[in-house]
Amino acid sequence: MLITNISELVTNAPREAVSVASPGPFEAMTDAAIVLDAGVVAWTGPAARAPAADERVDAASRAVLPGFVDSHAHLVFAGERGAEFAARMAGLPYSAGGIRSTVAATRAASSDQLRANLARLAGELLRQGTTTFECKSGYGLTVADEARSLALAAEFTPEVTYLGAHVVPAEFEADPASYLDLVCGDMLAACAPLARWVDVFCERGAFAADEARAVLAAGETAGLAARVHANQLGPGPGVQVAIEAEAASADHCTYLTDGDVDALASSGGTVATLLPGVEFSTRSPYPDARRLLNAGVTVAIATDCNPGSCFTSSMPFCVALAVREMRMTTTEAVWAATAGGAHALRRTDVGHLGVGARADVVLLDAPSHAYLAYRPGVPLIAAAWRAGERVA
Repeated sequence: MLITNISELVTNAPREAVSVASPGPFEAMTDAAIVLDAGVVAWTGPAARAPAADERVDAASRAVLPGFVDSHAHLVFAGERGAEFAARMAGLPYSAGGIRSTVAATRAASSDQLRANLARLAGELLRQGTTTFECKSGYGLTVADEARSLALAAEFTPEVTYLGAHVVPAEFEADPASYLDLVCGDMLAACAPLARWVDVFCERGAFAADEARAVLAAGETAGLAARVHANQLGPGPGVQVAIEAEAASADHCTYLTDGDVDALASSGGTVATLLPGVEFSTRSPYPDARRLLNAGVTVAIATDCNPGSCFTSSMPFCVALAVREMRMTTTEAVWAATAGGAHALRRTDVGHLGVGARADVVLLDAPSHAYLAYRPGVPLIAAAWRAGERVA
């Protein structure tokens, strides 16, 4: 399939030096075309030089981007927390404790109810241009409910994360050490075959540094790669724990010391995943993306879609927030929402449109990527393809 008459084609990789194994910096071509074949990108270049194809799509002078890669989402849950959001907007500070109300609702829900809600949210992601997403457990917090959550998530994405270490559930409040043993023992044994990643909420009110290290070490022994919720509610050890564990990503990164920034810059692979929708939804300070980028840290943007601290599935909204509130340029924000997310998932086949990449393509109803921030809140996704198949 040939998509031609593209006003701006964002590839995230220089055409003459593209490598599926090493996506390059943001690159955009004007008056361009792209060919999709057998589920991958077969060619990109000037529209006037486009090869013949079986099917032709006229982009009508609109922009084409890689599909968004949302590397942090919590989509397996039941219930809602709108009253909690309203209370925060009235001045109540955010804390991790609200997670327990979602845990109670999730445990009480049937698998069919959880699947239906997950399918609805996955559909929202697609309609807003997200073609790859990660999905965590963390609202079950029993062996059976965590395993059920991961099995459901795996029906929709291969990027499945075991988050038994989200918070200590109410029944273990008097004996958190026993819950940690469960997370690292029987719960992990049941969940590891269903997941790719292990995550831990390393934060006050959740898990301390040594507890987080134990969870990540147990996960690594079980074959799971590490991710960490880090430095969301205040300065803390989360980023350092992530780097020690060679985690793919330290997520939130709202409160960072100079040492944290230096450590991320020299980590050799730990991405700082920023979640601006959380700050919007909790009235918290936004992470300083400019500080991270100037230090040479690889930055991703994700939604953190969840029913408590950030109930948005919109990557375009998060891009707009990153530009307006986190001092990112429009090119930096779009790269972070595509190639940055791919780096945070250690994926080389998505997040860019170099030859050989998976054919995840978004057509904007706009002439350039900048409209994602220039026209915030406006539905701009005209069409989307995943592995070459039209999905939105």
